Amino acid sequence: MKEIFKKPYIYWLISIFIFYLILNILLSGFYNTIPLIAIYFSSVNWFKLGISLSLTLVIGFLVSVNGILIYIKYKERKKCKGAGTSSVGTIGGLIVGVCPLCITGIFPLIFGLIGISFSFGTLPFQGIEIQVLIALILFISYRQISGN
Repeated sequence: MKEIFKKPYIYWLISIFIFYLILNILLSGFYNTIPLIAIYFSSVNWFKLGISLSLTLVIGFLVSVNGILIYIKYKERKKCKGAGTSSVGTIGGLIVGVCPLCITGIFPLIFGLIGISFSFGTLPFQGIEIQVLIALILFISYRQISGN
């Protein structure tokens, strides 16, 4: 883990993190929700939104850490255990979007193309449980890649 925070990997870590967040915001359409949050300030559930945004940052961090670790391990031994799990977590993070309750994400958009209505808002915790699952998958992937 210490190797990730040395040059040049720290620059790649920050770049991947920022790229992932920008891609997630663009794909989920969260930029459309920001003005609505300001308009409906008093009715926003700040606790759920805060948890969702925090989990998005955690997922972005884990995606970038896993990406750098996969590169380092591949460079060292040309074989990397956990790359598939990391890929599943990355794609899962993009599927959920930034805020699974207020944003569509890729998964509901794909279902909408074939005529199926779906929203993470129908789940018991409004999609936050999906974000927790994805963060857990990425953490497991990190443990597999780092060999701990």
